[in-house]
Amino acid sequence: MKDLKERVWERIEELADELWDLALKIHDNPELGFKEYKAANWLTEELRKGGFEVEIPYGGLETAFRAEHPERSEGPAIAILAEYDALPELGHACGHNLIATIAVGAALGLSPLKKELPGRLVVLGTPAEEGGGGKILLVRAGAFRDIDLAMMVHPADQTLVGRGSLAITEVVIEFKGKAAHASSEPEKGVNALDAVIQTFNSLNALRQHIKDGARIHGIITHGGVKPNIVPEYAAANFYVRAPENDYRDELVEKLRRCAEGAALATGAELTFKKVGHEYKSIRPNVELAQAFRRSLEAFG
Repeated sequence: MKDLKERVWERIEELADELWDLALKIHDNPELGFKEYKAANWLTEELRKGGFEVEIPYGGLETAFRAEHPERSEGPAIAILAEYDALPELGHACGHNLIATIAVGAALGLSPLKKELPGRLVVLGTPAEEGGGGKILLVRAGAFRDIDLAMMVHPADQTLVGRGSLAITEVVIEFKGKAAHASSEPEKGVNALDAVIQTFNSLNALRQHIKDGARIHGIITHGGVKPNIVPEYAAANFYVRAPENDYRDELVEKLRRCAEGAALATGAELTFKKVGHEYKSIRPNVELAQAFRRSLEAFG
């Protein structure tokens, strides 16, 4: 294996300039989830040039893809996952351009040696990681049904192996009140913004009593139109995170009660919605993580 790894490393070194160009090209052309048309095409173009058989669109998603090496034999099916969506306004702040390029680089490094390796080698392009649930949709479409092991890396400021992640639910809270002139007839209004603010106040009081590692964070997405009009509509968007799926669900219900209390106090009408796709917490593969660690150490 040491000899094989060194040959893979040498091949990746040969491709380094092309891979950097690919990473920077995706970085300079950020695309939001489910709209990563340029990135998906650039990535699959490189994989095709490396001899991979590409299917795009894949799993019912226009910007998802599956690339498989034509050399197949008995053994495990290994999938390397690529993410390539960006954040609104911030672009590739989470480095998904690097995740995608690393996946392609690993696959192209292995490609010339695949005859010597058992099993199947697959690259799965998974769109909309920044909240759209691309992997969840691909799981439901059966994209992982024939995969024995899936792996990916994420850029960071330190080297970590076997790191998990928090379960997350996205929640939208809306309040409907009653408009009135804030100067001449404020008593006739029901202030929806007050209900949003009261939700945040109740949530801040709750923070002392939640477990370490859990997170509830939100923003006000609508707070009215003019200061002299009592806001008849206001809304907020929250992420609820926790290391365990069950505790995440418990915190979502606590957030609901904070919002219900605000509705009761202000007289506004509450709409509480879970949106997007709920991510369960990641359970790291310990054996895979340690194999990765040993490889990193072997190459210094």
